Amino acid sequence: MSWQSYVDDHLMCEIDGNHLTAAAILGHDGVVWAQSANFPQFKPEEIAGIMEDFEEPGKLAPTGLFLGGTKYMVIQGEPGAVIRGKKGAGGITLKKTNQALLVGIYEEPMTPGQCNIVVERIGDYLVEQGL
Repeated sequence: MSWQSYVDDHLMCEIDGNHLTAAAILGHDGVVWAQSANFPQFKPEEIAGIMEDFEEPGKLAPTGLFLGGTKYMVIQGEPGAVIRGKKGAGGITLKKTNQALLVGIYEEPMTPGQCNIVVERIGDYLVEQGL
């Protein structure tokens, strides 16, 4: 299965009638492996900051998480594995695997929990596959 099909068929899938707004799979170095058509253009330093928070959980909490120039307030996650952020009626979930970073961005009516389920289940599957 191609990385693009993971994005198209799994991350952008329908859950209770809702879809993520945008999704991507990146390498830990910030190189895009696959992304949805409307995934925001991001800066390398934004991915570097996210990866630092996985290494030192809580590092982004004081400043917020930035992706594509959008600032998200960091909320509870799983240290070293999941970072979750909120902005207005939407938010972001990031799941780190052994080799990849999965990103899901949502807006209402999708709920934070639905976004977490979609992104984290695919991430957990990739971890089980050694990826």
